[in-house]
Parts: sequence; C-alpha cells; structure tokens
Amino acid sequence: MFGISFSELLLVGLVALLVLGPERLPGAARTAGLWIGRLKRSFNSIKMEVEREIGADDIRRQLHNEHILQMEQEARRILNPQTPPAQPPTAAPGQPPAAAATTPVTSGGAPETSEQPQPPRAP
Repeated sequence: MFGISFSELLLVGLVALLVLGPERLPGAARTAGLWIGRLKRSFNSIKMEVEREIGADDIRRQLHNEHILQMEQEARRILNPQTPPAQPPTAAPGQPPAAAATTPVTSGGAPETSEQPQPPRAP
C-alpha cells in the first residue's frame, strides 16, 4: 500500500521495542491496530459515499439529458411534421402573393372557392 518493505517494518518494530519496552509493546501494537482498522473503515465508508454521490450525479445528468433530447425531438416533430403541407400556388404576375394564396386558379382559369386559405407558417 505504502511501499514499505519487510526490512523497514522490522526496523520500526525494533525501535518500538527499544522505546516502549517489552511490557508495553503488545498493548501499543494492539492499540495501533485498532486505530488503523478504524481509519480504514472510515476511509472506505467515505469512499463508498463519494462513489454513490458520483453515481447519483451521473444518473441525474443522464435523466436530464434524456429529458432535453425528448423535448428537442418533440420540438422537431412539431416544427417539421412528416407530411409537408400543400404549397400555395405562386402569384401571377402583377398579383400580390397573399392574393394568390387566397384565390387559387384552376386549370380552366376560373378562381377556385372550395379550398380554405392556408395561414402562412412560421419558420
């Protein structure tokens, strides 16, 4: 974990034996082991909580992105329907474009009155 070799551990044990003495060394080793265990458990629980939060943020972000994509598809569907509406006839020379849309001319040259005028579409 930290890159401590056996010889380094042996040196630390020897120094601890000289400093603490043979009577207090087993108690100190036990106490050190308990503290190290507590620290490991604390770090692991913090790590798990952070990973859980990161996972929750990813899920929230993914749901938000899916919602945005769904709204974008809905907007495209509304703005660009699959069947395009009928194109109004072009204006005759000298006639304004609005008049051409409201009074279409049939092939016989007479105005056709059965069709409803189409309102202009917004881009």
